[in-house]
Amino acid sequence: MKSLGLIGFGQFGQLAAGVLKTRFDVLVTDRAPDARERARELGVAFGSLEEAAARDVVVLAVPVAAMRAVIAAIAPLLKPGALVVDVGSVKVLPAQWMRELLPAHVDIVATHPLFGPQSVARDGLPGLRFVVCPIRGDRHEKVAAFGRELGLAVTVTTPEEHDQEMAYVQALTHLIGRSLVNLGIPDERLATQSYQHLLELCGLIGGDTFELFTAIQTQNPYAPEVVRGFVAQAQDLLKQVETAPRPS
Repeated sequence: MKSLGLIGFGQFGQLAAGVLKTRFDVLVTDRAPDARERARELGVAFGSLEEAAARDVVVLAVPVAAMRAVIAAIAPLLKPGALVVDVGSVKVLPAQWMRELLPAHVDIVATHPLFGPQSVARDGLPGLRFVVCPIRGDRHEKVAAFGRELGLAVTVTTPEEHDQEMAYVQALTHLIGRSLVNLGIPDERLATQSYQHLLELCGLIGGDTFELFTAIQTQNPYAPEVVRGFVAQAQDLLKQVETAPRPS
């Protein structure tokens, strides 16, 4: 059983540890005061950053905003032949940071699980989407195969293609969904199917952190143009309504 160091033990880190502990010797690390107790409850080891970075496989499950600093910190700690994998919601910047900062003696795969604890709790893992981006070495094939073993729908692509698609799929969706969550749209008795979809969207992303929302909106280089275009179209539609002829 290969050893795996999981750096970051937030909501997704805990989900990942629960899935991975049956296939790897998992050790997690996190600065949160209760992280050690949460690890004990989940049945995985807890240790230092140095211990996590010295493992065969190192998974970065930290917020994108903190990722560059963590990558720099673990770079001198990684052993030759290690595999480093990130699970960030954007891919261009993390891939760039890992290429630049990590030593040549490690392989690198950038990934994006397009799901969170809420989706898994509701639907289970099978059928959920998992993106794999080859960065250095050929072990992306093993990562993709592992995802398929878990029943995930795996797509292998580049960081650039990923972020271009996610500007619509994720940045736009999360902007709309979080706006509706903040608005507090009610579960109306006369809800149509379309409105029910909006309620489901709120349920899926309502528990996401604002940290994740900020990363999706600011760390994807293609997101601002898509979001600005959406806002401009919404404003234009409202102006058209305001100037439309009124019934006499």
